[in-house]
Amino acid sequence: MNNMVRGLIVLAIGAVIWFIPVPDGVKLEAWRLLAIFVATIAGFILQPLPIGAIAIIAVSVTILLGVLKPGEALSGFSNATIWLIVSAFLFSRGFIKTGFGRRIAYMLIRKFGDRTLKLGYILAACEFIFGPFTPSNTARGGGIIYPIVRSLATAFQSEPDHSPRRIGAYLMFTEYQMNCISSALFMTAMTGNPLIAQFASKTLNIEISWGLWTLAAIIPALLSMLVIPYYLYKVYPPVVTHTPEARTLAEAELKAIGPLTRGEKVLAAIFVCALLLWSTSSYTKIDATAVALLAVSVMMITKVISWNDVLEEKGAWDTFVWMGSLVGLATFLEKLGLISWFAKSVSAGLVGISAAPAFLLILGLYMYSHYGFASMVGHIVALYSALVAVMVLAGVPPYLAALSMAYASSLCGSLTHYAAGPAPIYFGSGYIKQHTWWKLGFYISIINLVIWIGIGPIWWKVLGLW
Repeated sequence: MNNMVRGLIVLAIGAVIWFIPVPDGVKLEAWRLLAIFVATIAGFILQPLPIGAIAIIAVSVTILLGVLKPGEALSGFSNATIWLIVSAFLFSRGFIKTGFGRRIAYMLIRKFGDRTLKLGYILAACEFIFGPFTPSNTARGGGIIYPIVRSLATAFQSEPDHSPRRIGAYLMFTEYQMNCISSALFMTAMTGNPLIAQFASKTLNIEISWGLWTLAAIIPALLSMLVIPYYLYKVYPPVVTHTPEARTLAEAELKAIGPLTRGEKVLAAIFVCALLLWSTSSYTKIDATAVALLAVSVMMITKVISWNDVLEEKGAWDTFVWMGSLVGLATFLEKLGLISWFAKSVSAGLVGISAAPAFLLILGLYMYSHYGFASMVGHIVALYSALVAVMVLAGVPPYLAALSMAYASSLCGSLTHYAAGPAPIYFGSGYIKQHTWWKLGFYISIINLVIWIGIGPIWWKVLGLW
């Protein structure tokens, strides 16, 4: 399918919704905004153009057709959450530029990397360490950790076309699954997470801070990081179980990197301070975005990154454009009453169903509908607000609904080889067959649901969230 055909499909989807008779109880402008919004999501999925271009076109059309005023359509760009994401991208730039991320990973391997299972847990530790400061799970999994995993596989003569199961397949799939877990663990570990917090605020009138997000996720995340590497070690075992060569490789890489640089030392100090301020925001009342902007400012003042680095961080500004556009459109869908109308309409069909079955039904629908998406953010934007509102109307406590759906938004990445940005990178390495990926990914999704939705709510009850 070429780009022109994809573009025509997107236009057709928008046109069909636009000209459908407006349902009772829905404002005309809300319905027309829905048509543009749904067409935008379709554009994100089919991608006849880059998603940033699609977002700008959507905003332009919204203004030109008189659906929203210019200030309303562009309101998302003033959102503090968007600037938190941009700042976190710039933070990750410092990790990559200074080499501090690679150094931490190789230090862990040198210390603990004598067994394959330990290497699986080291990959989990790397995701845990880098997660708070790399809002792009693709940058974290693909830019920082993938080259290390690939080097380890080669060191053990495990290549895609020669002995992939020797060690490479296990390490590749384990790291990808750990990337999905870390994406759920921290608000700043995946681009769509701050957007979820924004939607929860607008739709349910609850606030999910960076600290609350992580505190609620920490127990189920640690359990998943303990269980899944071991599970894969048993059901998808590597041929090599002892890996003394990994320590040798890490030692050689650390010698090549050299001693700790000034930039790394400064970045480490900023890292610790930012983490402390983020985790104590409920006490200090210092906004998470202010902390992130301050951290980036200090990085520029101390020359850890330069202004040119800021300008060249295309991921940050690309995300700023399309996410700012989406936030503006999504905010007015809620303000114009469409989300509440949809939630009431669906909940009417759930009459007679108690809160617990409704919770499981909606969560399962949300989780496994991701088979039809190639973008986590597209999935979130399309379904999160509407389904979480339905959950609450069915009697599910707001924080229970918001958090379970929030974490499922990243955990669903386990399912397919196109489910998230890093997935094509690891699948494209050639170590894992598609049917194996889908089979193991489905099993892991079940394990994650048991942990996050079976055990997680008990922890959230202890925290007093519901």
